Amino acid sequence: MIETEIIQPQPGPQSAFLSSPADIALYGGAAGGGKTWALLAEPLRHVASGEFRAVIFRRNAVQVRIPGGLWDEAAKMYPALGGVPQNQNLEWRFPSGARIKFAHLEHDDTALNWQGSQAPLICFDELTHFTEKQFFYLLSRNRGLCGVKPYVRATCNPDADSWVARFIAWWIDRDSGRPAPGRSGQLRWMSRRDDRLLWADQPEDLEKQFQDSRPKSITFIASSLFDNRILMEADPGYLANLKALPRVERERLLDGNWKIRPAAGLFFRQSWCRVAEAAPAGLVTVRYWDLAATEKTPANDPDFTVSVKMGRDPEGRLYILHCESFRRSPHQVKEAIRNLAEQDGPAVIIGLPRDPGQAGKAQARDLAAMLAGRSVRIRAESGDKVTRFNPFSAQCEAGNVTFVRGPWNDELFEQLEAFPEAAHDDHADACSGAYTLLAESRRLSGAGSQYVSVL
Repeated sequence: MIETEIIQPQPGPQSAFLSSPADIALYGGAAGGGKTWALLAEPLRHVASGEFRAVIFRRNAVQVRIPGGLWDEAAKMYPALGGVPQNQNLEWRFPSGARIKFAHLEHDDTALNWQGSQAPLICFDELTHFTEKQFFYLLSRNRGLCGVKPYVRATCNPDADSWVARFIAWWIDRDSGRPAPGRSGQLRWMSRRDDRLLWADQPEDLEKQFQDSRPKSITFIASSLFDNRILMEADPGYLANLKALPRVERERLLDGNWKIRPAAGLFFRQSWCRVAEAAPAGLVTVRYWDLAATEKTPANDPDFTVSVKMGRDPEGRLYILHCESFRRSPHQVKEAIRNLAEQDGPAVIIGLPRDPGQAGKAQARDLAAMLAGRSVRIRAESGDKVTRFNPFSAQCEAGNVTFVRGPWNDELFEQLEAFPEAAHDDHADACSGAYTLLAESRRLSGAGSQYVSVL
């Protein structure tokens, strides 16, 4: 007897998404709600039609093929209905002749490559990664003669500054930023004129104003990890991972908050941390420098050069041992780096940033040569400042960071609590760099040996 694999959604939001009559349906608004599975399952209802075509977009090609991403997940589902992958052109073909294409829209103008194409089903994975221009241009390609009424499906995670947040504002509670009770899955109608969106509760209200166009029905269906019982049973630790995120990311990915933004006091509070008279022995210790090289004058407000000395004990607890900040000339900065290296001793790993370009690389090598005999790590920074600060912020909020008492405490507390709205973010950058360096320190050479790496 041949066993038949059944592909069906979980009860709740996933089922609601896959049965929605909306012309455009957005799904998700939090992590772990089964968004990718639902988006991949949507085209399968039509693959018996030989003329059916669907396209599923990610913003870039890497995201399509990333391990555990769209292409990998499709390989778990599509063969059950006879799907055969065409790896070279990222397409699945079915016995009827139906095709599901995976594609990317790296740049705004990439959408123009689809001029003249027809796709009765267009899907966007993580819609907030796409621009409003890309989305509405692709709507003009949402057409076909295969018997399937053209429609659009998309998944999304919260981003208060994206155009998607404005697009689904009616379905979001104005005060809490979370999905409004009772509105998930409800239809509204939209027309777009002169780049403006016009909304109505009934299509007739818009048809009276614009008799030459048909309003589109729109809905947003909210889901969260708690709606995905399969994932929670398969990976019980996933909820703990979401709870361990810094507050902004936790509110977005666990609670589905579309209004929260990085703001002062959200990433660091002095009350999260302990202050101790001394640190224990046996720490793995680093000192990271965030560099600037302009002296303070009455006419300017330059960045600070900041160094943070941070240690980690065998249990993973963190200690802020020292902080130095000043505004000096390039020569004075260089001398300060040399002097603190001598005071710290050879057991302390030194971290230095490398600015982009050849000049930054030359400066990094010059400083590394000056610190010959020390363990030195020189690395290019990647990602925005808030993203880099997030891991250290999470450790602080978890109560895992202790500050050794010193005259520098108040300045550092003040600067970190003001991040990211303060005029300067050098203290936060130094803490981010020190924490990252500690996380990498297990791969570095042992204490006291010379180690120079320029990345």
